[in-house]
Amino acid sequence: MLKVGLTGGIGAGKSEVSRLLVECGAVLIDADRIAREVVAPGTPGLAAVVEAFGEDVLAEDGSLDRPKLGSIVFADPDKLAVLNSIVHPLVGARSRDLETAAAEDVVVVHDVPLLTENGLAPLYDLVVVVDASPETQLDRLVRLRGMTEEDARARMAAQATREQRLKIADIVIDNDVPLEELQRRVKDVWADLVRRARTSQEPPQE
Repeated sequence: MLKVGLTGGIGAGKSEVSRLLVECGAVLIDADRIAREVVAPGTPGLAAVVEAFGEDVLAEDGSLDRPKLGSIVFADPDKLAVLNSIVHPLVGARSRDLETAAAEDVVVVHDVPLLTENGLAPLYDLVVVVDASPETQLDRLVRLRGMTEEDARARMAAQATREQRLKIADIVIDNDVPLEELQRRVKDVWADLVRRARTSQEPPQE
């Protein structure tokens, strides 16, 4: 098994890269998806979030109002730290369970938005960073996700810097490119990952 940590700044295109890697054959463990699962209605995670931030962060149906919570925590580093202290241990435990259940001969890609911020690089055999310029990130967040420029900049500022992400990267995928070029680059990276996975399984030479 080759354990890959995949990360990138918001709007860099990490989700598209993870989708392409799955098409190539990767087993994906999506930290964002797990983060939603662990605060679903009825979970201890949601109860802890409500205890910390109040019932105002609940939607009418009892689910977590993620935009409302986001507007609170991304404007206040201390509140963001409180949220992370609740969610991250739950996500980590679930991710380990999924990894344990995967076959031994696969490439497991952990899609982790805050890999850099939480110092998680040592958990993986290598780290792949999806990189895009801040201008590209901002454009995608405003144009494609409908964020205001102010909200987009706040989300970007709450994350690690581009330099900090690149510093921990073993492989960098430049995504300041059209989708067709990104697809080609991801296929090249996948071929490299498969080679590394096979090498890791070879018995040591005597």
